Amino acid sequence: MNVFVKEKSWIAKFASLKLRTNNCAIVFMNTIYLHQITKQELLNSENLLRHEIMHVKQWKREGAFVFLYKYIKYSFQKGYYNNPFEIEARKAAFDSTILNGIIIS
Repeated sequence: MNVFVKEKSWIAKFASLKLRTNNCAIVFMNTIYLHQITKQELLNSENLLRHEIMHVKQWKREGAFVFLYKYIKYSFQKGYYNNPFEIEARKAAFDSTILNGIIIS
């Protein structure tokens, strides 16, 4: 699976404002958008990389419209931290097999 990384993203900057954090990574489909994080820093942080790759896999598994609908719904109902997609991604951060078959561009 090909995964793309885009640095200095306005999308990630907007997310960082919403989440009240200085830096941010956010996934849309098969692209990881970064704000105040370089691609190299992402690659050097295996836990963060695995977390974001799980989000890419969630997008693929659910489909774009279903994923967006569920992610937003869960975020309103349960909050960001208790969103099942975030729980799954946090667990994936410690799964060494999650990067198998991933090509990062």
